[in-house]
Amino acid sequence: MARRKKIYEGKAKILYEGPEPGTLVQYFKDEGAAGPTATEGENLASEGKGVLNNRLSEFFMSGLNSIGVPTHFIRRINMREQLVREVEIVPLEVVVRNFAAGDLSARLGIPEGTALPRPIVEYFYKDPRLNAPLVSEEHIIAFGWASQQDLDDIIALALRVNDFLSGVMLGVGIRLADFRIEVGRVWEGDFMRLLLADEISPDSCRLWDLRRPEGASTGAEAGPLADVYTELARRLGVLPSNVTHAPKPSLIN
Repeated sequence: MARRKKIYEGKAKILYEGPEPGTLVQYFKDEGAAGPTATEGENLASEGKGVLNNRLSEFFMSGLNSIGVPTHFIRRINMREQLVREVEIVPLEVVVRNFAAGDLSARLGIPEGTALPRPIVEYFYKDPRLNAPLVSEEHIIAFGWASQQDLDDIIALALRVNDFLSGVMLGVGIRLADFRIEVGRVWEGDFMRLLLADEISPDSCRLWDLRRPEGASTGAEAGPLADVYTELARRLGVLPSNVTHAPKPSLIN
C-alpha cells in the first residue's frame, strides 16, 4: 500500500493528500488542545477522543451542509478519518460568543455566565509564535489577511453556524457559551467563495450542561459538561458502539 503524503500536522489533526485533486484526508488524533479557543486550555491525550471528534464534526458539518451552510466536509471515511475539500485557510480564528466566559470576562470584567446582548464575533490572528492575538477588522484589512467583503461574509457564515449549533445544543440540554471556527477559500474558475473548514467539536466549543442535579449552582446557571466528548456524542446519538469513554477532560471552564 502506497504511503500517503502528509500535508500538515497540528496538535489534534493530520492532513494527508486526498485520493482526488482538490481533496484532503483529515485524520483526528487523540491529542489536542483542550479549550474553547486557541488562547485557552491545555494539551491533553485522551484515548478515543479522536474517534469521537471525527463523529461529532461529521454530525455538525453534515447538518450545516444540509441547511445550505457551505463546509469543506465531503464524507467520513472511517473511525478517525474524513474526506474534505482542500482550501486556503484564512489566517484567522473566528470566535463567536453568546455568554461572557474565559478571556472575555477577564479582559472586560464581565461576570462569567452573563448573557451577552447579542452574539459577539472576535478575530484572533493564526500565528502560533504569537499565541493567536486578538485583532481588529482594521488590522485584518490593513495587513491583507482578508478583505472587507470577506469579513462581511465570514460574519454572516459565523452567525448562521451559531444559530444552528445553539439550537442543536439546546435541544440536548447544553448551552453553547462560545465556539471557534476557521474559514477557507476555494476557487471555482475565477469565482472565490468561503467555506467553513477545520472541525466543529468540543475542542473548539465552550459547553455548559443544563441538566445538572437540583441544588447545583454557578453564575451561568449551568455547569461544565462532565466527560464532554462521550456525553455530547451520547446525547446527539453518534456515540460509536466500541467507544464508551474518553477519559477526563473537562475542557469547558
